[in-house]
Amino acid sequence: MRILGLDYGSKRIGVAVCDELGMTAQGLATITRKNRRHDLEEIAGFIRTYNVEKIVVGYPIRLDGTEGIQCEKVGKFASLLESIFSLPVIKWDETLSTKEAEEILIRANVARDKRKTIVDKLAASLILQGYLDHRKRSNRSQ
Repeated sequence: MRILGLDYGSKRIGVAVCDELGMTAQGLATITRKNRRHDLEEIAGFIRTYNVEKIVVGYPIRLDGTEGIQCEKVGKFASLLESIFSLPVIKWDETLSTKEAEEILIRANVARDKRKTIVDKLAASLILQGYLDHRKRSNRSQ
């Protein structure tokens, strides 16, 4: 089953997809947001290309465990995706995923301007990989 991972932001949406076995996530692209129609068309293209059966969207829970205004925006976006694409949409805790992605790129000596173009798809990949790893652990314990 192919799962699409999204890191939803106000300016960009990071996109990742898992392999057919649901083991590993790979960053695909960063969508520069223009308007809702454009954003959804871009996502629809990935869904078609990879025969996606589920979507995981990063859900930005605060460090203290509460939900802020960004959670409300992501929740609305997740509901929109579910209604338009008729696919299950999972909201997955993305706490510090973008910060972690930035740190990975810094450690890899990626130049600042290049980091800007790939940090969102790397964050989407980290979010999706976190979900996949959780599924594997849950399946083992059953």
